Amino acid sequence: MARGSGRRWPRIADVRPFRSRLGRFTAAFDPAEATLLADLVDQVRTLLAQRGGGAEDDPLAGLTGMAVGPSTPPGDPAVARLLPAFHRDDEGLAAGLRMLREPEVIAAKDDAAVTLLDTLPRGGGTVRLTEQTARSWLVALNDVRLVFGVRLNITDDATPPAAAAADPRGPEYAMYLTYRWLSTIQESLVQAMLGDA
Repeated sequence: MARGSGRRWPRIADVRPFRSRLGRFTAAFDPAEATLLADLVDQVRTLLAQRGGGAEDDPLAGLTGMAVGPSTPPGDPAVARLLPAFHRDDEGLAAGLRMLREPEVIAAKDDAAVTLLDTLPRGGGTVRLTEQTARSWLVALNDVRLVFGVRLNITDDATPPAAAAADPRGPEYAMYLTYRWLSTIQESLVQAMLGDA
């Protein structure tokens, strides 16, 4: 994730939680929050698009029209976290499954990200989600959190990683606060959805 300078980093205390009303889930985002969230989701989309763009040429794909992905795991640990092994005990099977299924996983993650971006007012404002769009938000938020978690080497959500804790005014700490902000938004949406069930 990019390390911006001069950016207003969100504070957890500022999060206005999602609310459930009549089967809809709503929350307000100010312009800076909406811009930051859109930027982070776009960055994850870019990571996945770069991976999807590296697909291998396959004669079967040419004959069937079926999208085929790479057979090897991603080299970037954050992308590997987003696209884990499809089978842990058999490398050959894992490679074959990755080739066949990874394009679908990337497409589903991209669809969720696009849904979030389409329902997030870019200038700030109230987000209004159906259950279906809320599920897409959860996928997209989780993907951004996973990338942050790998980049910051987060092992415990409640404890800042060493690099962040060492300098509370540094970029790693700001990234950790953003990770916590994303976690709070995600948890708020989950709670609203569970309360509506």
